[in-house]
Amino acid sequence: MSSSAGIIIIGDEILSGRTKDTNINWIANELNEIGIKLKEARVIEDDKMIIINTVLEFSKKFTYVFTSGGIGPTHDDITTESIAAAFKVDLEKNKIAMNLLKKHYEKSNIDFNEARQKMAIIPKGASLIDNPVSVAPGFNIKNVFVFAGVPKIMQSMFHSISSNLKGGIIIKSKTITCDVGEGKIASDLGQIEKQFLNMKIGSYPYFNPQSFGTSIVIRSEKIGDIDLALEKIIKIIKQFGGKYEIIT
Repeated sequence: MSSSAGIIIIGDEILSGRTKDTNINWIANELNEIGIKLKEARVIEDDKMIIINTVLEFSKKFTYVFTSGGIGPTHDDITTESIAAAFKVDLEKNKIAMNLLKKHYEKSNIDFNEARQKMAIIPKGASLIDNPVSVAPGFNIKNVFVFAGVPKIMQSMFHSISSNLKGGIIIKSKTITCDVGEGKIASDLGQIEKQFLNMKIGSYPYFNPQSFGTSIVIRSEKIGDIDLALEKIIKIIKQFGGKYEIIT
């Protein structure tokens, strides 16, 4: 029996028309590539009971559930607490998430205040989902994967868990960040990707008051190909006089 999936897009801003959703289309295409059938996608408002009921319904119906939106630092970001309530688990300040966020904000010279610490509050027992763009993690609880709503961040989160989805080819990945703008290296990244069979290179720009740059995620079945592509990318970064850091 093939794996199935449901997508829940959470946010009043989508329903009001202020923000256009592109996440459904993007996730659907990614799922097609790894042989998982998207059966249903639903857009819902920022309402605790609606989130609880929809998540429980989808969790029972589908192999995988992907949610997008509502895990930021503001008062109306209620996805995390709603999903914890759906599965009857407590919330906790996750030590790993706290450490990641603390380092990130110290580097950016931004106050790691109580509102921002909210992004480190995760349902007890949930696994963190890596966020190479803005650090604040998503999480996985049971068969539900909880992503941010911002498309570039959501995409980077999806890439960090896609190799674990049943039925998909086992994909390995490495992430490198650099202080070179995406626009300068986009063409070169595309050329490098074409040199390898079944490789995907995703680039995700990041910005903060002190700096900007690009997080690059290389995905392939073959770790050897990833390492070769990484060498080529490092050469490109150096050509622009950039600094880099290999994250994973």
